[in-house]
Order: sequence, then C-alpha cells, then structure tokens
Amino acid sequence: MPPTPTRFVPGARRRLHGETGFTLIEMLVSMGIMLAVLGGVFSVFNPAQGAFQTQPEFSDMQQRLRVGNDRLYNGLIVAGAGIYSGSAVGALGNFFAPILPYRAGRINSDPARGVYFRNDAITIFHVPTTASQCTIRDKMPQPSSEVKVNAEPGCPVGDELCGFEEGMRVVIFDNTGSYDLFTVTQVQRAALHLQHNRDDFSKPYDVGAVISQVNTDTYYWLQNAATNTFQLMHYDNADTDTPLIDDVVGLRFEYLGDATPPVLRAPVTDPVGPWTSYGPKPPALGVDVASDSWPAGENCTFRVDAASGTQVSRLATLGPPGSLAPLTAAQLTDGPWCPDATNLNRYDADLHRLRQIRVSFRVQTGVALLRGPAGVLFSRAGVGRDASRLVPDQAVQFDVTPRNVNLGR
Repeated sequence: MPPTPTRFVPGARRRLHGETGFTLIEMLVSMGIMLAVLGGVFSVFNPAQGAFQTQPEFSDMQQRLRVGNDRLYNGLIVAGAGIYSGSAVGALGNFFAPILPYRAGRINSDPARGVYFRNDAITIFHVPTTASQCTIRDKMPQPSSEVKVNAEPGCPVGDELCGFEEGMRVVIFDNTGSYDLFTVTQVQRAALHLQHNRDDFSKPYDVGAVISQVNTDTYYWLQNAATNTFQLMHYDNADTDTPLIDDVVGLRFEYLGDATPPVLRAPVTDPVGPWTSYGPKPPALGVDVASDSWPAGENCTFRVDAASGTQVSRLATLGPPGSLAPLTAAQLTDGPWCPDATNLNRYDADLHRLRQIRVSFRVQTGVALLRGPAGVLFSRAGVGRDASRLVPDQAVQFDVTPRNVNLGR
C-alpha cells in the first residue's frame, strides 16, 4: 500500500514559531519596567529606613531636654528659701546672696582663680524642710573645728544640738553679708558641739550668728572637645560632681534684677525685720563692724551720706521703679563687694538685686552620622550628608522667678 501523504494543518507553523521565546526587545522592555518598579519600591523604603534610624534619636533628645529643663527649673525656683523658725526668720537674700553666677565650693572654685562670673554656671543655696535651724552659743575663732549651738524653740524636743547629724551640709551667716559652708563630720552630744574639718571660715563669727542645714547646688556646662564630652553637670559644693545630661551643646544663664537700689524700711535697731527692701541691713549709725573694712554705719549696700548724715544705698539706679533690668557680667563683677573686698567668699552687691533668671539649654544627637555641617541646625559638625537622616539640635529657653528672692515685691 502506498504511504499516506502528509496532511498540511493551517496555523501549526505559527504555533511552533511562538514557542521559541522572547525577543531581545521584549526582554529589554520588561527589564526596564521591572527596574522602574523596584526603583519606586526602594524610593519608598529608603525614607522609611531613615525614619527608623532618626526617630529614636528625636525621642532621646526630647527626653534629655525635658529632664534638663525640669532639673534646672526645680533647682532654681527654690533658691533663697531661708530660715522659718528660730530668731532669724526670713529669706537668705536678707543676709547674703543665695544665687551666684559661677561655680562655688571646695573643689575647683571659680573665685579661687579670680572668676566671679560665668554665663554657663550657677550656684544656689536654700534651706530645706529641717528642724536644724538655730544660732551659735559661743564665739567662733578663725579657723575653727567645732561649733556650739543654742537649742531654740524650733529644735526637736530634748535635742540640745537641734537635730544636726553627721554628713549634714550646714551654712552659718550673720547680718554683715558673710556666710560660710561646712559639713558636720561628728556630733558630740555629751560635749554639745559639732565637729567639722576641711572648711576654714572666711571670718570669726560672734554669738548669735545663724546656723542651719542647707542644700547647695551648682549646675554648670562641662565642655571637653578632646574627649568629646559635653554634659550638664551638678556639683554639691563639697566633694562630688555628677553628670546629669549628655550631649549638651549649649547652656546659658542670663540675669534680670530690681532696677531700683535698696532702701531702709525700718530702723536697723528694731529687733524684727525686714529692715531693707532687699539685701543685708547696715549697722547702726556710728557702729563699726570689726570683721569688715567698711566705715562705721556702712556695709556693702548702704553708705552714710555726708550731707544728710543718713544711710542711703550705694547701688546705682538701673531703670524706673518696678522694672527689671539686665544684670551684665560687668555689673556683677565691679563691686561693691559683700561682705567686703577682702572676704574669701565675697560676691558683688548687685547680686542682691537678682529677681529672674533666663535659662537657654540645647542638646544634640550623639551620633555624628546624623549631624550635618555646623551652622544654624547643628552646633557641632557631623559627617551626615543625607537630609532625610539628619537630626537637628533641639533647644529650649525659659524664665525662672525664684519666689524667695521676690518676697515682699
């Protein structure tokens, strides 16, 4: 039988041809589409990755800013709180300046190297809630290693040493503008005295000088570019410095004070004050205080007018009554000095004017990759160049009006 002839089926050739694969043009087009899609995906993913890296830093900076703000505000608002029992009731500012624009204390004291103003440091004193407030019983020589106190009505019942304890930080002061700090190292109840050491007084104190437990705080900005250390620090005015906030790139204190000088409100011979609108009262006319260098009847804030024979302020008028005036570095370092220019703990008399403190506080991210070039946004330059991954510095400015330096105003 002859072989059956092959039958031609229309379209078969076309099916075989279509199964040979994509052309080069089709491949290039598809790859271009795929790359475009992937590019869109990564363009969305990249900012998300940047946000994932920067958001924790933003949160950390906000937290450090809040903690620093709270610590400084709460510390400054109580400055000047004074004695509230015993024979010398009143704010500390009636006796000595409770706010100093520098680091004061036993270690690395600014006055020890002739510095009496820094815009990045502040020292404050206040009397806490305590029963340890009384007067000294015997004259205290200079130097002294012990203190004898009077048990007064505000002292704990049956405690002739008025609740003073070992390790307690204590201030002693009088009407001359003098003050001294020391730490109680031993309480000898049988001998009725407090022992102390390493705290030489700036002057001898007479019977009746006030003694009280006190809280002392210095806040300052530590800058050390060599070790990349920029911190808000706290110093207890004795032996301990403590870092509070890291990566602080700005700390500034500005001061506003009473524009008018102090005036006498009552005769200085009256047993109960307040005798002046602010600052320590002068001695009575004709009375010479042996522990200072002022003429009779005068002190760091008052002088005797030669024409009238009355006591008038030696401080200048800085503006209209009731207003606040900026207190510059020059005004706070040119005297007159309290208690006088020879005292180891001297301070400018214009510090008694102080009524308000303006605080500027700035922090940065500690990651150099998230900081750009130094300028408006960054106090210290970093190495970051991707704008989506930069974390600018954050800053806050606030005013504090310590209630105890504004009493009666």
